[in-house]
Amino acid sequence: MIKVEMLSTGDEVLHGQIIDTNAAWLADYFFNQGLPMSRRNTVGDSLDDLIAVLKERSEQADVLIVNGGLGPTSDDLSALAAATAAGVELVMHQEWLEHMERFFAERGREMAPSNRKQALIPATSEMVDNPVGTACGFALQLNRCLMFFTPGVPSEFKVMIDQQIMPRLRERFVLPEPPVCLRLTTFGRSESELAQSLEPLSLPEGAVMGYRSSMPIIELKLTGPASQRQAMEAVWPQVQRVAGESAIFEGTAGLPAQLAERLRAQSLNIAVSEQFTAGLLCLQLSSAQAPLGNSEVLSSRPETLLQVAERAKTFALQAGSALALVVGSLEDESLHFALHTPNGTYGLQVKFSVTRHVLRTRQEVCAMMALNMLRRWLNGWDVAAEHGWVNVVDSITLQTSS
Repeated sequence: MIKVEMLSTGDEVLHGQIIDTNAAWLADYFFNQGLPMSRRNTVGDSLDDLIAVLKERSEQADVLIVNGGLGPTSDDLSALAAATAAGVELVMHQEWLEHMERFFAERGREMAPSNRKQALIPATSEMVDNPVGTACGFALQLNRCLMFFTPGVPSEFKVMIDQQIMPRLRERFVLPEPPVCLRLTTFGRSESELAQSLEPLSLPEGAVMGYRSSMPIIELKLTGPASQRQAMEAVWPQVQRVAGESAIFEGTAGLPAQLAERLRAQSLNIAVSEQFTAGLLCLQLSSAQAPLGNSEVLSSRPETLLQVAERAKTFALQAGSALALVVGSLEDESLHFALHTPNGTYGLQVKFSVTRHVLRTRQEVCAMMALNMLRRWLNGWDVAAEHGWVNVVDSITLQTSS
């Protein structure tokens, strides 16, 4: 097994001033390529610390992805640290310097002298192309470890990993088959409840049941070697049965994307009116390219469940939409939802504690609740059925006029 590690650099990453999304993305990307990472480290903008960690990991890892520190400023130290650790000089990569000059000229800008620093790489390294930016990547063999140095800008980093670094790894190493990962996402069930129900399952050798809790969903992941795919797929229906109607989607596309696809397939458009969720529901649906009719965000105002349901019906008519979703305002830990459909209008009153989570999380819970109403209706299920820890205290159905 190839030992693959990542080193993230920069004070802003070390001190939590920015979220290291590159590390999360790379871990998932490499996992799906059959290269699960064995370690992730973070170091600040200290030349001595950078040199020390490069030397240390060069004795332990087969591959190290170093992210960040290739910019034009004085705190971008990765190239200097790499050269020092390898005991070589930094040299000007003339081809990359000319590339940068063209990059700026084509945009009608003059290249600042400080940008020349981005064309300096260790003498024994190989330049790694950056097709979308000015930071020159490079690869360096240090002791047992093949190190790749990449820029911190996510759009540049991801392209370089996919187009430049992954092909080099395939040439250099015999890579294992990517593992099998079956995914199912639930809403309304607790992690402990799901784990207790799934614990008795007999899993294939090498397969592991994992749980990822990210309020308001729990993702179930059955992961194992490619050789066990058939056995894992034989077990998977048991996982589906345990999840039951709380399983809101499978795979990684997400509920808004899957609902959008179903709405398009049935030529249904949907209007959205929001109060408590403040536009989040519309953002999720529009980002998934759902067929949206009118949308609106209203200020909070007290309404009864009947009034919210009637508003959904009226809003759909005004918007010329077959469907309408309405999220009301939060009053005394209660929230009203309504879904208008060609078959009738459904309203739910939900009560939940608001003290445990920040506003954004509460809004995400409510947006998921609204999407789940739509999912259940599309499945032909009772919209007002049990939702686990989401406490539905009242419901109403308005029949469509003939």
